[in-house]
Amino acid sequence: MAKFSYSFQNFDPERMAKASGRDLRMSPKLSVEVCREIKGMMLNDAIKLLDDVIAKRKPIPLRRFNDSQGHKKGKGFGPGRYPVKVAKEIKKILLNARNNAEQKGLDPDRLKIIHAAAHRGPVLRGYIPRAFGRATPFNEQTT
Repeated sequence: MAKFSYSFQNFDPERMAKASGRDLRMSPKLSVEVCREIKGMMLNDAIKLLDDVIAKRKPIPLRRFNDSQGHKKGKGFGPGRYPVKVAKEIKKILLNARNNAEQKGLDPDRLKIIHAAAHRGPVLRGYIPRAFGRATPFNEQTT
């Protein structure tokens, strides 16, 4: 079994709460973009943003992985998307962090996201049968 750790250093257990998700079946690239967007936000504001993304009311701006992406509505808004699957999974992690903070006796309304990171997980290998007895790899990325 692999040993997991957090990429965040200087954790103060009396003032901070943490949560993580491992090997989630969602896009690593879009996960990076969503984590970049919610980092530095208050927890309740981040949950509202993810609710808007799930309802496709507000897009997530794409800053790194934005090749051939169309611009979205809004003044001065560049390339963006509505990563619904990623938003649902990250929302679960944020709710878990809020519950962990309540268990410690911290005020959930004053929580701020000081670190959010997404890393690639293991590749789930698969194959699709093709004509003439061949097969094509059909892999699924995890985060």
